[in-house]
Amino acid sequence: MNDKPIRKNRRRRRIVRKIVTLIVVLTILAGVGWYGYGMLKQEYSVTYDGYTASIGSISNSLSFSGSLQLIDSASYTSGASTTVRKVYVEAGQDVSEGDNLIRLSNGDTVKAEFDGRVNSLSVKEGDEVASGDALVQVADFTHLKVSFRVDEYDIADVAVGQACSVTVTATEQKFESEIASIDYISTAGGSVAYYTAVAYVDVDEGVYPGMQTTVTIPQEEAENVVILKMDALSFDETNSAYVYMYNDAGELEEVPVEVGVSNGNYVEIVSGVNEGDEVYVEAKAEAAASGLSGLLSGLFGSQQMNAPQAGGGMGRGGSGDFGGSFSGDMGSKPERNDSGGGNP
Repeated sequence: MNDKPIRKNRRRRRIVRKIVTLIVVLTILAGVGWYGYGMLKQEYSVTYDGYTASIGSISNSLSFSGSLQLIDSASYTSGASTTVRKVYVEAGQDVSEGDNLIRLSNGDTVKAEFDGRVNSLSVKEGDEVASGDALVQVADFTHLKVSFRVDEYDIADVAVGQACSVTVTATEQKFESEIASIDYISTAGGSVAYYTAVAYVDVDEGVYPGMQTTVTIPQEEAENVVILKMDALSFDETNSAYVYMYNDAGELEEVPVEVGVSNGNYVEIVSGVNEGDEVYVEAKAEAAASGLSGLLSGLFGSQQMNAPQAGGGMGRGGSGDFGGSFSGDMGSKPERNDSGGGNP
């Protein structure tokens, strides 16, 4: 009996089944891909954050950490072995230059060399003292100095005579001063050079040497100017700033802006935007969070929908800045959801 035709028929049926199975799988995959593409087209959109330009004042400054130090301090000792004959002061007492402090039996009299306060008194009347023994210490706690380090990147912006403010960290008291001196012989701090600057301050009661301070040197300042949040700006390949604004045709277009003083949060707008203008910045494009969209989003990552059309409740705010946002999907009118913001 010849079984070759039977084996040939079986082989043909297996091939046909494989072809049918492959066609079914490819059809399913094509359907899933087309469905996913359609879902992405519907769900994928570009979000625009809206901001309102306002009038305000803006400034920036340099800040450095420092500490308060004594300017005038004197510790008086005995010049010979003798006896304390008279003590004129007590600890904590304020004295003036020339006041008698202590008189010794050998005729020596200790006098204050400057206005200050008796910080410590080491003897009393009748005590015997040897040469070099401590008698009294006087310090000026009103007129202090603050020393602070300036690194090599900022030293060009610091100069003698510049106005500055000194804020005491512990008490939050602020005192106005100016840069009195700069030591341009650097001290090494790793790979960065540091220079020491000094300012003098007249402090109030409760502020003492050793307390930590922040020294602030104002730089640029602009008053009563148009300002925007920095987040409202976009930048092109040349690092020139621009914003999105609606044109007369109701479409968003790029508008170049000239910027001025910035404090890192807000920026002065010199030209391109006026007070009350609504401006927009493109936020991160988002797709609906489905497993299919997540799987296929890499295939269509560069796709963007049309920008939202003007209108649809786009009311202007007052003098404050607005950080609200709206989403545009397939050219629909945006809906605003504003949250208030303030001047810097």
